[in-house]
Amino acid sequence: MSRTKALTLVLLTAVAGTALAGCKPEDLAAGGQGSQPGGTAAAAPVAPAEARTELNALQVAVRGTMDGYSRDEFPHWDKVDGACDTREQVLKRDGKNVSVDAQCAAKSGTWVSSYDGQTWTKASDVDIDHMVPLGQAWISGAKKWTKERREQFANDLVRPQLHAVTDNLNEQKSDKAPDAWKPPLVSYWCTYATDWIVVKRNYGLTITVPEKTALETMLAKC
Repeated sequence: MSRTKALTLVLLTAVAGTALAGCKPEDLAAGGQGSQPGGTAAAAPVAPAEARTELNALQVAVRGTMDGYSRDEFPHWDKVDGACDTREQVLKRDGKNVSVDAQCAAKSGTWVSSYDGQTWTKASDVDIDHMVPLGQAWISGAKKWTKERREQFANDLVRPQLHAVTDNLNEQKSDKAPDAWKPPLVSYWCTYATDWIVVKRNYGLTITVPEKTALETMLAKC
């Protein structure tokens, strides 16, 4: 081997080693997906055709149990911007003309819930919904994660995971997958299914056969 080729091989090996050293084990297991990019800028939306491809790539498995589950296993509402935590950040992002106090609590604004199209003018009338609920994540793979990974999932402002919605709909949804609960606003089904798939795909979570069928039905509305 020539001296030039040998030097090139050494450099390539060093670069590859550096790249792998910067990856977390769960990132490698998920094919490099699922890491939290810096900042809070939302990722670009995924087209329905791409969502269908990602849906077919999800692992189908029997739904796990809730044994050992607690919301405390998913530390949430981290501080993300001065006094503002994740919940308050979503209220500001999803609302219009939102004013906050010194502690970043929303005092006024307007929020339109994408799940039912209802408009609210008090922050107390909306909840911050996890697109893929914490309990749903637990029974489809998150039980095996580190708590740090679960915290990342519960505070993800990059993927379409957090939404300000009508509070009683958030309560109705609870930890249900799309085969057990869908937004009443049918025109939102396409976006809902796409977002659900993106989140599960990015975090390497599994789906069940009924869940996949329900997502296919919703994607048909695109």
